[in-house]
Amino acid sequence: MTAAAIATTITPGRRQLANVRQRTLLVAKWRVLWVLGLFALIAACAMARIGWLGLFDSTLRSDSLADALLPRRGEIVDRNGVPLARAFNAYALWYNPKALGDGPPLVKSPAEVAAALARIFPDMDAADLTRRLASGRPGYLRRRIMPEDANRVHALGEPALEFPRENQRFYPQGSMAAHILGFVSADGHGRIGMEEVFDQRLNDPATRGTPAVLSIDLRVQGALEDELDRGMRATNAKGAAGVVLDVDTGEIMALASLPSFNPNLIDDASTPNIFNRVTNQVYELGSTFKPLTVAAAIDAGTVTDMARRYPAAPFHVGRFEIHDSHNMGASLNVPEALIHSSNVVTAQVADELGGPRLRATMMALGMNERPYIELPARGFPLWPRGDWARITTMTVSYGHGIAVTPLHLACGYAALVNGGVWRPATLEKLTPGQVPQGRRVFKASTSARMRQLLRMIVADGTGRKANAPGFRVGGKTGSAEKPGVGGYRKTSLVATFASAFPMDHPRYVVIAMLDEPQGTAASSYQRTAAWNAAPIVGRVVPRIGPLLGVMPDNTRDIDITDLTPLIPGGAEE
Repeated sequence: MTAAAIATTITPGRRQLANVRQRTLLVAKWRVLWVLGLFALIAACAMARIGWLGLFDSTLRSDSLADALLPRRGEIVDRNGVPLARAFNAYALWYNPKALGDGPPLVKSPAEVAAALARIFPDMDAADLTRRLASGRPGYLRRRIMPEDANRVHALGEPALEFPRENQRFYPQGSMAAHILGFVSADGHGRIGMEEVFDQRLNDPATRGTPAVLSIDLRVQGALEDELDRGMRATNAKGAAGVVLDVDTGEIMALASLPSFNPNLIDDASTPNIFNRVTNQVYELGSTFKPLTVAAAIDAGTVTDMARRYPAAPFHVGRFEIHDSHNMGASLNVPEALIHSSNVVTAQVADELGGPRLRATMMALGMNERPYIELPARGFPLWPRGDWARITTMTVSYGHGIAVTPLHLACGYAALVNGGVWRPATLEKLTPGQVPQGRRVFKASTSARMRQLLRMIVADGTGRKANAPGFRVGGKTGSAEKPGVGGYRKTSLVATFASAFPMDHPRYVVIAMLDEPQGTAASSYQRTAAWNAAPIVGRVVPRIGPLLGVMPDNTRDIDITDLTPLIPGGAEE
């Protein structure tokens, strides 16, 4: 056969094979396109659903994401971001007697299981556990157990011992700042402190991812609590209270009430200590009111000459006698009256000032209202009603006949030294734009004079044990007898030292108070504030000053040279 004939015979077959191949490739391409189209359709549906949820179903979006990624309750942190309260999932030990159906609840005997649990948890009572396991009643055997302990219990091989995961509130600092924080009850809601104030915010999925920031500095809080506790134990006092307050913003750097409690463990033993002595308990704070009275008189123009002398002998107003704790000589000027802490002279200053003006000053300082603070526990002052009688004006001038909280006093002293402006206290960290304008109570010139006088009291008077070198502390002691049935109890004192530092440019107020301190060797057997409350401030200030940006400087001080000639000698209280 010729080549042409062969070519003619083969060509149709090749053409047929080429057509088959072309059709196969075309079918394959269409199948790929259909698969790609199907995937594109699925992807488009998914993207549309995501877009719908993002644009039109914000509640579902925030709730589901928060529940999946965020703790069940938001964090509380100090001003530097240090955690104070956190939420986490923890194991519990639960007894489920129906775990094996209708059969026996335990593989081993209740006594054997109880003994094994007591070996894992030595603080548990084996006999009590035996009774609970034998009773056949379900319930918690222990709350909050460690994962390694859960593994050890699991190794016992008892199906009735279960480990439910539960949300727990944890306070990593223990009892520190307990009265500020409060605690979370079994129903998941905050109680007492900022846990209660922030309750809705901490539980809201939309906001609980952002920590609630407090004004306090945990380092300052620790120093204040430590020194208050030391002073309370050294003098066998029944309680103590203290505040560190920013004089220009009203932010509380530290607030402590002792004895304290552990918010991780709320039980019957800790319940009495939940009461907050700083914001909820009112006291007659004694001579710490004298600088406030003098400032009001300077502002009103009834005290213009610091050299003017007032009789210092006791005198009577009706059936009441105004007297001092000891003989201070025939006469005193205002600087001497503050340095020696004279009731007699302060009462005369108040008498000249008059009840209406002293009352107006105390009202401007908020002494007639509950303290301004976010905490729910805020004590109402014991405020003299109506127009003040002459004797009322005199006794209030030196801190008797009026009872306020230590926080009232802290805010009052802030206005006394910061240029004369009162601002409410706050436990929330403020930005510069959030600082309240406040209200003017004293003239700036009056505040400048009071800074001098307060510094003199620490340098030369009853506050000398608070004189921390280099920190230019100024302040006033107050030792007030507590009222009781039939009058004041001379053996029960409230000892307070109200102070600020540094007095050449005040930054912080520091209040230290002891409730019923006793005369011990640590206080040279004295019960007054000069010997027990003032030393606490003298130890606190050097510890917290550098933390707050105030470094000691022995080359600086407030100028008191115009007053120094008026005080020939110092004083002891």
